[in-house]
Amino acid sequence: MAILTFENVFKGFGAGLSRSEVLKDVSLTVEEGEFIAILGFSGTGKSTLMNLIAGLETPDRGRVSFRGQPIVGPGPERGLVFQSYSLMPWLTVKGNILLAIDSVFPKLSRAEKDAKADHYIKMVGLSHAAGRRPAELSGGMRQRVSVARALAMDPEVLLLDEPLSALDALTRANLADEILDIWEQDKKTCILITNDVDEAILLADRIVPLNPDGTLGAPVSVHLPRPRDRSAMNHDEAFKALRAQVTSYLMDVGIAAKTEGSRSLPDVTPIHRVPAAVKKAQSGLIDDRFLTFDHLHKIYPTPKGPLTVVEDFNLKLNRGEFISLIGHSGCGKSTVLTMTAGLNEISKGVIKLDGYEVRGADPERAVVFQSPNLFPWLTAKENVAIGVDKVYPRASQAEREDVVEYYLERVGLADAMDKPAHSMSNGMKQRVGIARAFALSPKLLLLDEPFGMLDSLTRWELQEVLMEVWERTKVTAICVTHDVDEAILLADRVVMMTNGPQATIGKITDVDLPRPRSRKALLEHPDYYRYRQEVLDFLEEYEHGNRPARASAPAKPAAKALAAE
Repeated sequence: MAILTFENVFKGFGAGLSRSEVLKDVSLTVEEGEFIAILGFSGTGKSTLMNLIAGLETPDRGRVSFRGQPIVGPGPERGLVFQSYSLMPWLTVKGNILLAIDSVFPKLSRAEKDAKADHYIKMVGLSHAAGRRPAELSGGMRQRVSVARALAMDPEVLLLDEPLSALDALTRANLADEILDIWEQDKKTCILITNDVDEAILLADRIVPLNPDGTLGAPVSVHLPRPRDRSAMNHDEAFKALRAQVTSYLMDVGIAAKTEGSRSLPDVTPIHRVPAAVKKAQSGLIDDRFLTFDHLHKIYPTPKGPLTVVEDFNLKLNRGEFISLIGHSGCGKSTVLTMTAGLNEISKGVIKLDGYEVRGADPERAVVFQSPNLFPWLTAKENVAIGVDKVYPRASQAEREDVVEYYLERVGLADAMDKPAHSMSNGMKQRVGIARAFALSPKLLLLDEPFGMLDSLTRWELQEVLMEVWERTKVTAICVTHDVDEAILLADRVVMMTNGPQATIGKITDVDLPRPRSRKALLEHPDYYRYRQEVLDFLEEYEHGNRPARASAPAKPAAKALAAE
């Protein structure tokens, strides 16, 4: 029986020339007890669609109905969990949930309300924190309160508007598993908005793609048996095929349409040849043991005594090698990177680049951070030129411009070189950051979770951009990431770090996959999931501490969800 229907729904915002049509001719039927995932990326209208179901927006044309009746406003039968937590900061966990219960069930006795609140607090695993206020909770705990609050209203439909996207990968995986467990218990109708393919496959009965033009793609049925085990899915051929199918569709319709005012990288000889200044800077470098970490330590003083964050980190890279550095939050990945960049003092040990000891920051080691830190009042070209002017002081003005334009073209910004940074999307800004780093013609490229703040599609797109430019330059590179798929996609070797304190290298996996690489090709490669499993097994082993208890019973494999989009 249909509980929710969209009939030829259109929705736009603005007027005249500034009007934007967000949803176009959307028709969809949701059956009672069904779990639907609406899968799309930033700017495709996912939240607008959710707001129509919640009754926070009304369609311009068409009709949205609940049990055959038009939706004209919010109602307790539709419980909504937002991306942000929206909790009352002065109330405890239980107080926030009781507030919702009081509004929906005013006739219940105080004892009945307390029991109802306690039931849902226990369901999301927060009984120990019922008396805490939001400021005392982690992001994952706050989102659990939001889920409990929505469930306590006993809605007929649970609406989840990207509830996990603001969380780190491990917390996101844990909470996704908990939502799945809750759904298995109650079998409520559930609609999830997400940009994560794995999340959609794990949770949903049907995946409905939302295209960039505001139309719906053909729904994809998920026939994987329930209950679903996240760890087992990596060995399931049906999961692999479905993952490849959905990913391929999204890349085709999304990246083809997502121009951001730029053009895609052409597979032709570039307009500019590699600038002479770049060739000169790359000559005369050693090849073997180009970058070495020898007994590297980082120790911080604390009131309780010295704290060793990184201990005895030893690694050797040859020139032109690409390394991914992966591990759980707090394992010292970024600490190693900032010491390599010269931005963080080395406590013990030594780092050598091209035969010379690393001391202090230097443009020979270019860094791309999670946020590109552009000067907002300068154009893309001017932001890149700042570094180029310093690195090539003896080059002519024309040669320096040649360097700047060459790399801006390579990252797909040929048509946006004169656009000021403040008017760019996050994806465009990060393109400028990548161009700026390569334009320095560094001996070493350091990437500190460069795509961590971007939605999945933009992240996928910029990974392809990064690989394309790297293939042309073959600069030695280290990328810190928490994303297993990203680590394998980019690297020649994946270096896995144990948990801190006293974090060090726990395992290294050689990635023998053909280059140049693409995400679609890798998902179809017979060895890809073997590499993926090696990394996932290591992360699961270190999920709950800095020294794994090998002999104990295995914990719930939430770390396996670190393999993000």
